Amino acid sequence: MAGEASAEAARKSSQEAAGTTEEPQFPVHGDDQAAAFFDLDNTVMQGAALFHFGRGLYKRKFFETRELARFAWQQAWFRLAGVEDPEHMQEARDSALSIVKGHRVAELQSIGEEIYDEYMAERIWPGTRALAQAHLDAGQRVWLVTAAPVEIAQVIARRLGLTGALGTVAESVDGVYTGKLVGEPLHGPAKAEAVRALAAAEGLDLNRCAAYSDSHNDIPMLSLVGHPYAINPDSKLRKHARELDWRLRDYRTGRKAAKVGIPAAAGVGAVAGGTAAAIALHRRRR
Repeated sequence: MAGEASAEAARKSSQEAAGTTEEPQFPVHGDDQAAAFFDLDNTVMQGAALFHFGRGLYKRKFFETRELARFAWQQAWFRLAGVEDPEHMQEARDSALSIVKGHRVAELQSIGEEIYDEYMAERIWPGTRALAQAHLDAGQRVWLVTAAPVEIAQVIARRLGLTGALGTVAESVDGVYTGKLVGEPLHGPAKAEAVRALAAAEGLDLNRCAAYSDSHNDIPMLSLVGHPYAINPDSKLRKHARELDWRLRDYRTGRKAAKVGIPAAAGVGAVAGGTAAAIALHRRRR
């Protein structure tokens, strides 16, 4: 007994020294009270979905070259900075609302499918997609939670095989966009409230759930769950994550942070199967 105990202690000590100590299996298979919540822009997809959507609308002559130049500048800034600037994001939302005003919801949903293939599919981070797949393989539900329009978010979620999406809701009357929002954009603390509401409706235990984001704006959402992950983090989130010993992953350079998560699933698979779902956030119709 003494010899076996000594050998086990030596094995663990050598693993710790080499940084190879095994972590408990995560996600936990068969845990139907656990789920995963993924931010979209620069977490699941390189760049901002709204900007890519704008490119697709320009191609279809929804607006003039002047507006395209503004979209291009905003996207270039976002990609270089890797963080969300509230002023840029608000300007992009205002531009998008004015562009879609008067168009039918069904028309934009159909176009969104085409734009996903044209501009978004190739910008999905394979590593983040594999993390989502790990949750799906474990029998858990996976949602996108994003400030992007809910129609865009639902297209992306469906094409990636996720459970559904929560996003910003544009007002429509009789199936036609009015150019206004229903409530506020789903950003920052609003994301946390949406996740809390969804968890309550779905019977989830947030302590057993995971959340993934690149932005310090999503610290409220990340702080809600028992398993927060910083993905491609901005400097403020990286600092916060290290202080709280959250797991980090950075797919922009291929480097792994010292504390990684889901080691067995990180390099495998495409996501398959699933249906769109959104609660509490729905279009206001008259």
